[in-house]
Amino acid sequence: MPKIGMEPIRRQQLIDATLDSVAELGLHATTINTISKRAGLSSGIIAHYFGGKQGLIEATVRYLLNNLKSNLLQKTQGGCTPKQRLMFIVESNFSSMQQQSSTTRTWLSFWVQSMHDDSLHRLQNVNAKRLHSNLASSFKAYLKPEQAHEAANLAAAMIDGLWLRAVLGKANEGEFKKAEQQAKHYVASLIPNGGE
Repeated sequence: MPKIGMEPIRRQQLIDATLDSVAELGLHATTINTISKRAGLSSGIIAHYFGGKQGLIEATVRYLLNNLKSNLLQKTQGGCTPKQRLMFIVESNFSSMQQQSSTTRTWLSFWVQSMHDDSLHRLQNVNAKRLHSNLASSFKAYLKPEQAHEAANLAAAMIDGLWLRAVLGKANEGEFKKAEQQAKHYVASLIPNGGE
């Protein structure tokens, strides 16, 4: 019988092990056994907590999505201007968590698999809509609603594109910092008069 209070710890161990396994082996070669061995837990616990590999993969993606969300909320909790919030959105997408090899490889595997898997595709839509919504709500302080949505589309594409180029390039901290600065510069260029 599982110890009381261990479920959150075990869940996180399995999510961390999934990130490591996907980073090393890819999504298709990651199995219940590769995950459970990395976590140092029995394979049956995956079925117990997540219903199987698919449930664990989805939970891992939700973990990455929640990390993005909590990073942004932490940066904005003291209040900020719409322009500062736009810059914080960029920073969250290039945070140290989003630069880790296990995270970047899992995102890449997830994006590829989401084209073939309805559940993962829904999570990708959540991710895309959240980014667009966050950007659009800040751009609305400077632009008409239709223009704000167009600016959000452009900014989201630039953020994702620069992140992807950093991952596929040298994928080091310097490359991510450079990509972050380029994204901030582009986002700022979409604000009339620089938001002043």
